Amino acid sequence: MIVSEGIARRLWPGESAIGRRLNPGFSDTSCCAVVGVVGDVKTWGLAETPLAIYLPYEQAPALFLMRDISLVVRTAADPTSAITAARHAVEATDPELPVFGVATMEQLVSRSASQARFDTLLVGIFAALALALASVGIYGVMSYSVAQRGHEIGVRMALGAESQDVVKLVLGNGMVLALMGVGIGALGALALTRLLAGFLFGVRPGDPLTFVGGSVVLAGVTLLASYIPARRATKVDPMVALRCE
Repeated sequence: MIVSEGIARRLWPGESAIGRRLNPGFSDTSCCAVVGVVGDVKTWGLAETPLAIYLPYEQAPALFLMRDISLVVRTAADPTSAITAARHAVEATDPELPVFGVATMEQLVSRSASQARFDTLLVGIFAALALALASVGIYGVMSYSVAQRGHEIGVRMALGAESQDVVKLVLGNGMVLALMGVGIGALGALALTRLLAGFLFGVRPGDPLTFVGGSVVLAGVTLLASYIPARRATKVDPMVALRCE
């Protein structure tokens, strides 16, 4: 038999698998000698653990073959143009052999990832909605907080504070809260990333770009939510702001 690298690493870590003997696990087979090691291939889906054994056709039991044979054809041109030729080749070998399930490799890969893609799309939609709701909530809370400080801003302006100083003060307070919230949220998200590992392929659960992107969006919303009301408050006459108390 020929085994995949995954089996070789699991059964004989750090050793050569060539010459080892292994029972494939079928009732009508005995131990087979390992004569080669090939790369891992995910046959049924991206989430599959790539462990595989390969037996010669005439040596393999019927249970191993499961009565179905897959014929893989590599072409230099458009693969769909070779379908008719492949069918004719099979018919020339045995006219009674049924040919079914014909598809390009791109189609097979797309089908195998369809469920994971759909699940990821749903998670992405809900994540986008959560981000939008969080942004709206942050904007509303920060705007209300700055509006409540109208009297304080009026006093500062009456005592000679410059507009840019007031804006910097409000922005500084808002960004401190934003950074604290983003930090706590990032730690919580990092702790829960293992729940999403099954939806991700080729992307680490703790992808830095994703974390940085979400944090930048929330920090930007907080900055905007603090700046606009603070800028508006600095344009109000200090006496009017003081009378509003």
